[in-house]
Amino acid sequence: METVKIDIVSDVVCPWCYLGKRRLDQAVANVTGEILVTIQWRPYQLNPDLPAEGVDHKRHLAAKLGGQDAVDRAHKTLEGLGREDGIDFNFDAVKISPNTLDAHRLIRWAATNGEEAQAEVVRLLFKANFEEGRNVGDHAVLLEIAEEAGLDGPVIAALLTSDADKESVKQEIDVAREMGVSGVPCFIIDQQYAVMGAQSVDVLTNALREIAQMKASGLAH
Repeated sequence: METVKIDIVSDVVCPWCYLGKRRLDQAVANVTGEILVTIQWRPYQLNPDLPAEGVDHKRHLAAKLGGQDAVDRAHKTLEGLGREDGIDFNFDAVKISPNTLDAHRLIRWAATNGEEAQAEVVRLLFKANFEEGRNVGDHAVLLEIAEEAGLDGPVIAALLTSDADKESVKQEIDVAREMGVSGVPCFIIDQQYAVMGAQSVDVLTNALREIAQMKASGLAH
């Protein structure tokens, strides 16, 4: 069985990244038994300059997208797509646009508990932000998510109050930008192939199968 490694460059406040995760989950399920897929989540910040406490979400988004009408159109589209993928987007509940640096630190720390722990932290962060309207820049919220995912609460609490891995996360984001990642999600497969955007389940499934076949025939390494 071929192994395919995927690095997902993503931000937890990106709705398309949430859709991308759900679709990739389904694509991986489609190839279970024929391809071994390993996944590592990589950081990206859509709004790196936001203050630590965040800003008013609705004002921020309206300014970014060019007015409330544009926001409403985007949300309507995303709500429809979310329903298809089992995501209950609740944009009205989102009050704060957070700085996501600490959320990315948490995702990084979760990896020390294994791939499943990291994936669970990512899932809970997306759900907290987009379905529950919780502030994923708030240390109390991050600690609750860490504990729900089975991480060591006191250790995470201590790390959050420190500067641990802040520079490492920023450097990783810089590397992604230097590689040409200008939007997310970006799925980097076997460090050779990039799939941009929240592609359909079929596109992702086919990409996994094609790359696995190329590896099996010696065309990819």
